[in-house]
Amino acid sequence: MKIASVAEVKAHFSTFLNNSKKGPIMVTKNGRPAAVLISVEDEAELERLTMAYSPKLQKILTLARQQIKEHGGISHADFWSEVEAILSDISNCA
Repeated sequence: MKIASVAEVKAHFSTFLNNSKKGPIMVTKNGRPAAVLISVEDEAELERLTMAYSPKLQKILTLARQQIKEHGGISHADFWSEVEAILSDISNCA
């Protein structure tokens, strides 16, 4: 992984942006890691990254895991039955 200071990245941003296609670039501030510059190839990848670092989504997932641990979950078959019922209701409304 390439490492560069904020000052270097700021001075040559386009170059670092292009180089990020070859691999992540760790950006340091005062010698300490501050960020990582990575290339995004498509919208799906951008969405995955955005969701992975979304505090709101992480909070929802943590709550869901806690509820499953405390109260149990539903079976795979029951889950998909509920999804199909909801989709059917949506289709009937259209």
